[in-house]
Amino acid sequence: MLLGLGVSASALGHAAHHASGRLAIDVFRDRLTLAVTRYPQVYLHGEIDAGAPRRFEALMHSGRIPAGSDIYFNVPGGDPAAAMALGRIFRAGGMATHLGTPRKPRHARQSAQPAVCMDACVYAYLGGLYRWTPSGGDRIGLAALPTGAAKEPPQLSAYLKEMGIAPGALAQAATSRGGTAWLSADPMLAAGVANNGRLPVTATVDLSTPAPTLELRQVVRKGTHRLTIQCQPGQTTVTAYDEVGPRRARQIVARGTRSWFQLNGKQVLNQPRDGADVADNALMIRRSYPPADLVDLVSSWSFGAWVGGRNSAFRDGFSMPLHPVFDQLKTYFYACWRAAPWPPRGKGATASASGVAQP
Repeated sequence: MLLGLGVSASALGHAAHHASGRLAIDVFRDRLTLAVTRYPQVYLHGEIDAGAPRRFEALMHSGRIPAGSDIYFNVPGGDPAAAMALGRIFRAGGMATHLGTPRKPRHARQSAQPAVCMDACVYAYLGGLYRWTPSGGDRIGLAALPTGAAKEPPQLSAYLKEMGIAPGALAQAATSRGGTAWLSADPMLAAGVANNGRLPVTATVDLSTPAPTLELRQVVRKGTHRLTIQCQPGQTTVTAYDEVGPRRARQIVARGTRSWFQLNGKQVLNQPRDGADVADNALMIRRSYPPADLVDLVSSWSFGAWVGGRNSAFRDGFSMPLHPVFDQLKTYFYACWRAAPWPPRGKGATASASGVAQP
C-alpha cells in the first residue's frame, strides 16, 4: 500500500460536494478552563465544510478565540481546501492542536468519548504550531491508496512544506491497517508530524575570541528555555534560563533549597540555595563549569536545569534535547579549546560514545 494522503487533485477543488455536514465550533473559556490551561479550549466536531474557516475567523475577530488557543478535533473528514485554510489560521495564531472531545460535567454518567481525526482533519491538525499526539482511544489517520496511485496534489505538497512537514513525514509516521494509514505517537514525534508542545532546539554560535559563546534556545508551549556557554581563559560559564515570568521566577527562588544541572538524567554541580536567581523574566541557574568536563556536556543527549525544594516532589526547571544540535556543539567545543586550552582529563584523549574527543 502507498500512502496517498487521502485526497486527489479533483477532490481538492470539489470536496464540498462530499461533505455531509457542517463543522461545529464550541468555545470553552470559563474561569476554571483559563485557570488550568491559560488558554480557551476550542472543540471542533462534524465535517469541515467550505465555510468553516470564515466562521472560525469571525470568532477570532469577536475575541472569543484569541491567539494561542487550544484546538481539539473530533472530525471524520471534509473539505481539504477548507482544512488547509483552517490550518493556516491556526499557524498564524500560534495555536495548539490536539484530538479530544469536551469534558463531561462532574456528575455525568458517561465519560468523554474517544476522538477521531481523519483525512482532511489531519491537514487542519498540522496547522498547529504545537501539535500533540493522540492519547488513549483517540485516533488520527488518512486513507491509503493502492500502489501506483497519483502523487499528492501540488496544493497539498505546498501546504505541507509551508507547515514545515518534511516530504514523506506522514508516510513515515503511519501504519496501514484495514485500508487506513493510522498515525501513532512515537513515529509522529520522530517524523516531526507532532511535537507535543516543544519546537526544535536552535543553536547560535559566536566563535570570536577571546570568549567564544554558544546559545541554545527552545521555544515551548509555556515559554522559552535557553542555555548559554561562554569559555575564556581560566573560566567556563554555563547559564540556564527558564522564562517563566518574573513573579513565578521569584516564587521558585524563594522556596528552592538547591539547584543543579542534569546530563542524560544524571545530576551534576548540585548546589544549595544561592545557585538560582531571577534574571528579568527568567529563572536563572549559573555555574562555573570545569573546562575538562565540557566534553560531557557537549556529548550528552539531553541537558536539564532544575531547582528543588524541601519536598522531593517539588521541582521546577526544564530539560532540552542536545542531539539535534550535536554538530554545533562539537564545533563550539573545539573553538573553546583553541581559545582557552585546559589540561587534558586523565592520560591521553578521552573520547565519548558520540565521537567528541577531549583534545
